[in-house]
Amino acid sequence: MSGAGKVERHVSAGGVVYREATPGRVEVALCGRAAAATWSLPKGTPDPGERVEQTALREVREETGLAVEIEQPLGHIEYWFQAPERGARCHKRVYFFLMRAVGGSVADHDDEFDAVEWFAPERAAALLTYPNEAEVLNRALAAVSAYDRAGA
Repeated sequence: MSGAGKVERHVSAGGVVYREATPGRVEVALCGRAAAATWSLPKGTPDPGERVEQTALREVREETGLAVEIEQPLGHIEYWFQAPERGARCHKRVYFFLMRAVGGSVADHDDEFDAVEWFAPERAAALLTYPNEAEVLNRALAAVSAYDRAGA
C-alpha cells in the first residue's frame, strides 16, 4: 500500500419510513436495486445549505415517492469505503430519522432504484443488505412500538 492517500468525508441523511398497514401492524418502505440485488433505506447527499433533516425529507421523497413527516432522530451510522478513481479513502456518516408516511405513492419513486416496496418489519430486517441499516431499522421499530404502547 503506497502512502496514506487522501481522506474524504461525506455526509448523507435518510429515514426509516413506516405506515400503519392495519390497526396495530406497521410496514416499512425499502428501496431495491435489481442488478446489485440490494435492499436499503432511502438516503442521500445534502444540497448546499441544507440541514440534515431537510436532506432526509427531500431524499426520502425523491427516492420513495412518499411524503413523510419526521417523528424523531434515530442516530447515525458510519463506515469507510474506497474511491480508487480519486485515490481516496472515504469516511461516510449517515443520519437517519424515523418517518411516518403521510401521502404519495411508492409507484412515484425516482429511477435511482428499480423498486420501492412495503414490507412487514421482520421481512424488511431480513432483506436489508447492510447490517448497520438493519440496526437502524431495529431502533425505529422499537420507537414505533413504544408509541403504540403509549397510545400515541
